[in-house]
Amino acid sequence: MSNAPHDSAEQLVRMANDIGNFFRAEPDREDAIAGIAKHIGNFWTKSMRRKIAAHGDAGLDELPREALRRLASQSGPTASPAPGGDAG
Repeated sequence: MSNAPHDSAEQLVRMANDIGNFFRAEPDREDAIAGIAKHIGNFWTKSMRRKIAAHGDAGLDELPREALRRLASQSGPTASPAPGGDAG
């Protein structure tokens, strides 16, 4: 069993894949990707998003991988933080 903190890169990959599995039931692929990106954008801290971006695509399923790419391209370096503040 790993002693990794909840926001280790490996744990973030598992979380992103879990979110992807939830949205996999969405019949429209584009809606699924948008839903994953929206969830991560709204509920993950900036530090979580930075950590998974630095980790790269290793271990990510196709839908969350595409959602994270789109989220990164939308957010850019001057993006506003997600509502609710950033504890990280």
